[in-house]
Amino acid sequence: MERTLSICILILIGGVMLSCCAADVPRGVASWPDGLGNHRAVIRVADKGDAVLARIPWRRRDDDQHLKGVIITDTAGNRLPNVCPVRMNRDFGEIVFEADQPGEYYVYYMPFTSNPVPWDYSVTYTPDSNRADPAWLQRHNLNDSVPHPEAWESLPLAEVIEIQARSEFDRFDPMEVTSTWEEMGLGGQYPGPYWVFPEDREHPIRMTRDLPRRWTQAGPKDEFQGEACRGEFYAFQLGVYPTSRELENVDIVFTDLRSEDGKVIPSSALRCFNAGGTDWLGRPMKATLNLDFSVHALWFGVQVPKEASPGRYTGIITLKPTNVRESSIRLVLQVNDKVLDDAGDSDISRLSRLRWLDSTIGLDDEVTAPYTPMKVRGRTVSCLGRQVKIADTGLPASIKSGGREILARPMTFVVETDKGIVEFKGGKPKPSKAGPGSVTWEAESTGGDLTLICRARMEFDGYTDFRVSVKSQGWINAKDFRLEIPIKREVATYMMGLGREGGFRPEKWEWAWDIDRCNNAVWIGDVEAGLQCKLKGPEDTWDIYDLSAGGIPESWGNGGKGGCTVREVGDEVVVRAYTGARKLEAGQEIEFRFGMLITPVKPLDPAHWDQRYYHAYVPPETAIASGANIVNIHHGNELNPYINYPFLTARKLSAYVKDAHDKGVKVKIYYTVRELSNHVAEMWALRSLGHEIFTGGAGGGDAWLREHLVSDYAAAWHQPLPGGEVDAAIATTGLSRWHNYYLEGLGWLVRNVGIDGLYLDGIGYDREIMRRVRKVLDNSKPGCLIDFHSGNEFPFHDLRVSPANKYMEHFPYINSLWFGEGYDYNNEPPDYWLVEVSGIPFGLYGEMLHDNGNPWRGMVYGMTARYYSGADPKHIWRLWDDFGIRDAEMIGYWSPGCPIRTDHQGVLATVYRREDRALISLASWEKDPARVRLTIDWKSLGLDPAKARFTAPAIPGFQDAASFGPSDEIPVEPGRGWLLIAAEAP
Repeated sequence: MERTLSICILILIGGVMLSCCAADVPRGVASWPDGLGNHRAVIRVADKGDAVLARIPWRRRDDDQHLKGVIITDTAGNRLPNVCPVRMNRDFGEIVFEADQPGEYYVYYMPFTSNPVPWDYSVTYTPDSNRADPAWLQRHNLNDSVPHPEAWESLPLAEVIEIQARSEFDRFDPMEVTSTWEEMGLGGQYPGPYWVFPEDREHPIRMTRDLPRRWTQAGPKDEFQGEACRGEFYAFQLGVYPTSRELENVDIVFTDLRSEDGKVIPSSALRCFNAGGTDWLGRPMKATLNLDFSVHALWFGVQVPKEASPGRYTGIITLKPTNVRESSIRLVLQVNDKVLDDAGDSDISRLSRLRWLDSTIGLDDEVTAPYTPMKVRGRTVSCLGRQVKIADTGLPASIKSGGREILARPMTFVVETDKGIVEFKGGKPKPSKAGPGSVTWEAESTGGDLTLICRARMEFDGYTDFRVSVKSQGWINAKDFRLEIPIKREVATYMMGLGREGGFRPEKWEWAWDIDRCNNAVWIGDVEAGLQCKLKGPEDTWDIYDLSAGGIPESWGNGGKGGCTVREVGDEVVVRAYTGARKLEAGQEIEFRFGMLITPVKPLDPAHWDQRYYHAYVPPETAIASGANIVNIHHGNELNPYINYPFLTARKLSAYVKDAHDKGVKVKIYYTVRELSNHVAEMWALRSLGHEIFTGGAGGGDAWLREHLVSDYAAAWHQPLPGGEVDAAIATTGLSRWHNYYLEGLGWLVRNVGIDGLYLDGIGYDREIMRRVRKVLDNSKPGCLIDFHSGNEFPFHDLRVSPANKYMEHFPYINSLWFGEGYDYNNEPPDYWLVEVSGIPFGLYGEMLHDNGNPWRGMVYGMTARYYSGADPKHIWRLWDDFGIRDAEMIGYWSPGCPIRTDHQGVLATVYRREDRALISLASWEKDPARVRLTIDWKSLGLDPAKARFTAPAIPGFQDAASFGPSDEIPVEPGRGWLLIAAEAP
């Protein structure tokens, strides 16, 4: 509609206005205060005048110019009151204003105000405010709702000097300067069903419905010329614009590139990212290219061999739609003498890193520390600390962790009909070890007309992926299909998942599928042994907050009939994932997927006691003074300003890391996926891939997103930066080739910047990527750390999912946990602390957030706060060092072997035992002050009761100095406690 109106206006005003729109006004960059928008025109008035006309050929992309105001100021910044926009469209704007003196003026268009809340950032474009004097409007016939052109066409015309953007980043030119309809009428000159516009990497194609003025000036081309270095991955584009027919199933074919002296760059060195590549699991992927009536950017790359001889290489790229003629683009590449050892990656503007999208880094079957190669003995498969014995059906007959049996009897997949439960027989699984990191097996059993096929893959971290298929040879009417996991009652002390918070297991629990919540996993166990089961759909997805990406699995969900129960049955606790009644036709097959993780995933790492975090960007000296030896650099600061894209400030970050390392401090950074900065150098190449990398959405967010991405994106975290800059992120998809890029980027950061690992705030990828993350870190620099932070997602938007359960599949590759926002350290019971917060049942230590957390209760689980947001744990860290806690054995109150108990149920004791002394952590969950006595197993404690004394060292903010005898009553305040050193008196 707006385009049609533009044409009518052009016809009405004749050749004068057409020449105005066609004029190439210079464009540049300037700076000005906030609140005036990102774009302006500089105009000059020869003489002062009561009314002057400014004709601005801005060539804009937006369609609602009439809803966005215009502000005119003089060069001193004084706003002119008498301003009246009289004609506004995409191609040009006409504004009448009063110029009280000759000289230059600034015409600001698209001004806005912002709501700078990072998680809900928005801008509001300022509409025209009627500040003009009514008498002035009347005097110049401008007060009609629809002014007539004759009211202003004879007015003196201001000269347009330059169109400016507020920064280089905000510029529209050259690729977002639109063509008029007249300029786009190239059909007579360039007939054909589609046009091709070759472009270099310096001018990424941005618009989809408009042709850039740059293109209509030069016209379509059938040749691209570029210059590359030896060893460079050279990126370029082809813009394709269908004019008369949409293009169907476009195939892309390359020839070899040949030099004049017969040297060859093989066709295999070329690729088109839009046509496919390698997915996040290393699988080949091919995209179907159907090109509709819009501008399509096809991104290409050619890997120039290092040994290539300098010279001019020529080849052909052929676009082959199935419904119209093919076209050939001549590719001419001048290879110069320079050799790039890194393919160009050190210069991010080369876009050579696009090849990272197809990387397979970290995709192997090797084992990462502390894990050991898997073992197979008959039907028993073993990994670090755990083993599974396989039943005839292919499901586990036995699961052990640390030698302790978890199952009360074999797991079963039950099919129940009117005739009863089908008995499956005949399965003969044979585990095969493809490499050190995984074991696979398959079993096929039969029962009547049904065949049960179980395919499984167990990996070195204790995770097993199951695919159980039921196939019918005849028609069957089943009452239920269900997976039954019978767990020993003595093991099933605690439970977490299926919409229940972590803590003691209830006698019974029922759960149903909910598309709005991804709480389709349950963990049951205790500190020494446990089992998580996650019900999954047929496709690999990573669900952050809900199940909308993959939907509720039809197999398990069964149209709303499916669910899960947990029941005590005698000495068993049985988890039943059921589908309810369903029918199978002859030949029909249904596959049920689930994942199983045996806990704890690894032994607790004593290095925890040496890892002291300062969670903020500070000089290394500040961290050292606080007692910290690791600094986490979040985003939104000068070293890491752009979320999940730390490459633009790599040099500055590297200098900081080197300085920190020289002073004995490690540096980790926030770098993940899930959302991506709008400053990403590859933005337009990624955008050209449709929804492969970026999710669709309603748009919104910062002005840059609205003005350049325009639509079909989901605004995510926004970070205001100094100087009025905004880091405006948009959401990425759950699993995509961006994960390959991310992993390559991680390795690059470790090798070139020297970072010591990652800080993850939420995790935007599944365990498959997390395993690759661990391998990339270990292969780049052994000893790198990953610590994981999450707020409490159970109450957040009523998601009813515990992060410890949601992210448990990532725990094998993480070094520590930091569960913070939304966790109530002062009012939750000990069982909640143990399961939801501490990480101990899963093989990880944790830390607390919010001031100091609760330092007394925290120490019962080996936790302090980090140096962050008012917390100051340095005095407790100093006690750790004075006592030598790293060499101590932690024996928690939950352990039957804990050598110290109290006579109050709500006052708990954890012991850190060394050969000649012990550190005793007491903490109260009582509502009232208590005086407790200790029951001590002196033999286990390793001390002589006749000589033992309990000393409370003075710890600022924690406790005053005190001393107690073994039989003394110890006063304990509610929510507080003690750290006591037990030792024999000399």
